[in-house]
Amino acid sequence: MSRRVLQGVVVSDRADKTVIVRVDRRIQHPLYKKFIRHSKKYMAHDETNSRKIGDQVQIRECRPLSKNKHWEIVLGDS
Repeated sequence: MSRRVLQGVVVSDRADKTVIVRVDRRIQHPLYKKFIRHSKKYMAHDETNSRKIGDQVQIRECRPLSKNKHWEIVLGDS
């Protein structure tokens, strides 16, 4: 089974080895056909603490690392 990969922006780097990534997506309203922006925040593992607020990152699903952290930053993407 392939792992999902999402792209987003780091909105918090306060925790140790963890960043919070906001992933935005656009969906079309089924009746009015207007595009609506939805966003969701994911906790992602950052082993080197190298990502800062405002960085564009890719995250991918992984095994559960803590109660809320099930994503990791894809290596090779700065």
